Amino acid sequence: MIYVGLGSRFLALLIDGLLLSAVFFPTTRIVKGVWLMAPSDHLWRVGWLVSDPLCMIFLLVIAIYFVVLEGVFGRTVGKWFLGLRVVRKDAGNPGLRRALLRNLLRLVDALPVLSILGVVLIIRSPEKARVGDLVAGTRVVKIDR
Repeated sequence: MIYVGLGSRFLALLIDGLLLSAVFFPTTRIVKGVWLMAPSDHLWRVGWLVSDPLCMIFLLVIAIYFVVLEGVFGRTVGKWFLGLRVVRKDAGNPGLRRALLRNLLRLVDALPVLSILGVVLIIRSPEKARVGDLVAGTRVVKIDR
């Protein structure tokens, strides 16, 4: 297996972000009447908790996108486009439970800022695994097309 480093993973995430933005910006325009919402457009309750229903729906869609596509198919659209796949350590499909765990731990990988922990682990790990990969028993690999 050829483990995938930071550059390809970032590009896949960028493609996924562009795809999700292509859905979210027009939806925001239709629902809210603006292309891009300012912080003042959100209803804030406590700290980082956003009470705006549209934002909560977007966050849920993002979570479902990554968990379902990686869990069922082993890849998101960005990973598919670049020929990457999320696999178990034995090269099998990760499944929904591992994909959920892997994606929940993105919060840990993001610590302390700018995903530094995840970046350092990907660079230093022989298997290029971030915390989410280590705990879930998954790796991101390059596949032959």
